[in-house]
Amino acid sequence: MTAEAAVPLRPGSGRTAGLRTAVATVCLSGTLEDKLVAAAAAGFDGVEIFEPDFVASPWSATELRSRCADLGLSIDLYQPFRDFDADDPDVLARNLRRAEHKLDVMEQLGTDLVLVCSSVSPHALDDDDRIAEQLHRLAARAGERGLRVCYEALAWGRFVNTYERSWEIVRRADHASLGLCIDSFHILSRGSDPAGIADIPGEKLFFLQLADAPHMAMDVLQWSRHYRLFPGQGTFDLPAFLGHVLTAGYTGPLSLEVFNDVFRQSDPARAAVDALRSLLALQEETAERLAPEIRSRAGLMELPPPQQLNGHAFVELTVDGGSAGHVERTLAALGFARSGRHRSKPVQLWQQGDSRLLLNATGGPGASIAALGIETADATASARRAEALLAPVLPRARGQVEADLSAVAAPDGTSVFFCTTGSGATGWLTDFVPTGEPAQVGRSIRITHVDHVALAQPFDHFDEAALFYRSVLGLQPQHSSEVAAPFGLVRNRTVSDPAGTVRIGMSVSVLRRGTEWQPAVTDPQHVAFASDDVLAAARAARAAGAPLLDIPDNYYDDLDARLAPPPSLLADLRALGVLYDKSADGEFLHFYTEILGGRVFFEVVQRIGGYAGYGELNAPVRMAAHRRQRAAGSTSAAGAP
Repeated sequence: MTAEAAVPLRPGSGRTAGLRTAVATVCLSGTLEDKLVAAAAAGFDGVEIFEPDFVASPWSATELRSRCADLGLSIDLYQPFRDFDADDPDVLARNLRRAEHKLDVMEQLGTDLVLVCSSVSPHALDDDDRIAEQLHRLAARAGERGLRVCYEALAWGRFVNTYERSWEIVRRADHASLGLCIDSFHILSRGSDPAGIADIPGEKLFFLQLADAPHMAMDVLQWSRHYRLFPGQGTFDLPAFLGHVLTAGYTGPLSLEVFNDVFRQSDPARAAVDALRSLLALQEETAERLAPEIRSRAGLMELPPPQQLNGHAFVELTVDGGSAGHVERTLAALGFARSGRHRSKPVQLWQQGDSRLLLNATGGPGASIAALGIETADATASARRAEALLAPVLPRARGQVEADLSAVAAPDGTSVFFCTTGSGATGWLTDFVPTGEPAQVGRSIRITHVDHVALAQPFDHFDEAALFYRSVLGLQPQHSSEVAAPFGLVRNRTVSDPAGTVRIGMSVSVLRRGTEWQPAVTDPQHVAFASDDVLAAARAARAAGAPLLDIPDNYYDDLDARLAPPPSLLADLRALGVLYDKSADGEFLHFYTEILGGRVFFEVVQRIGGYAGYGELNAPVRMAAHRRQRAAGSTSAAGAP
């Protein structure tokens, strides 16, 4: 089933719908040439030229202008001009001289807009009228050349650090060539209410810069310089923020200004696609909140809507000769039957209830999750949405009578298939010839469906993956946590559809060394199956010889102290190696297999009541147990590092 090509097709560029988009060159890694090529290839309309990038470039301003034109990029902003206002006349004179040079550069670049930040200088003014008078002088000089100035309040500005005050200064300055730059990070990081932006005249909103971020209790400057994210990757309510800006009548580009340590080291082409995807998804989310007349006036991007999802149609694992037997024996011991063989590919279908695993013998080394089959109400519409959101489409070879399934590549390389399960001519199950083999274990296992799939992400792509699954599949953030694991901190994030039929968990080790002291399982992955009786399932699986994970007695002693489950239940949990969690909404019982093929393991879970979590408190216990398994050299962990 896995798509044939290892390298995804390049996403299209040159959008023709929606608001204009721009990206600051500071968002991307590489030389200025690398950044511009990446922005153009992704499909951005324009760029903000970050002055340090220009200063380090061998191009003259005229050459840079020509290169951007060749790439189809407009230069929408030159930035930043810092510490302009001054209480010392000599300092102000020097600043005006410095400004004249920048205006010269702007004329050669072919851009008419420069960003002036509120001052952090010891010479900064704490007098709105004097700042306004000085900005008026600067705007007058710019206006004589047909240029404009936008004023921005830095969240850490010495005196001017809120958009309300920066707008009051711009209002008092009262010059046609002076307007406001609105930056989501500077406003939301301070906890300011952005609703007042809607009352600012749209013609005075010269520029908009967007950035998301996680909520963090730290110095706002350090927060800004290292932890900004693309929209949809953090916790800011950017759809509401953008809604206020559009309500005011802003008509300029949606531009990204993101300072992030990871993005500055990542492949710029990949980061640029991630960045543009974030703006496309943001337009969709914003449109849902706007009044119809404002939505129509703003001209937001319209995407094919997300389709209703109906669960995990299948999970595909690639296996090699050393891991296939371990995986097959484990599935059989968990009550799965090998129910089908693919007509043209070395792929087996293992099934129990609505849980379906495909074992593909073309992978290697070891075992790994290669593809997710997502059950969707309209597979064609889901594929169109994925393409509109720049998901790389994967070509796939198929026989004449085989189902035509569309697949796209997730950031970690996992293939995501859109499919419909059924016995009709268009159902993907018709690609498999029934084997007639019965399950080797009785019905006491009672696995019903896939509860969730958990995929470890490379550190550099964790936020990108979360945005991908959220936007492409229309999933929403469900759960986030941090776990103090035996070998370092692990971050977890889960996305789900409203009904909880598709749950995808992502995890990342904050610093994964993979040394002899910290033996690594490369990007561990697991599939969690749902059962209506985990205790019975664990009992039957152990009796069938499933390689279940051993849990130490200390865990159960602590569980008794923390949650006090009924004594009979605690005894069963201890005897069967089943873990337990409890919330105000319900209970969660689950057990794990050992690691198979060096990377993959299975979990069986039971949700009681409205429990919506994943037993994260138990994760360190599971990780330590897997570590003991690897150290002991268990045969079921063949291929483990």
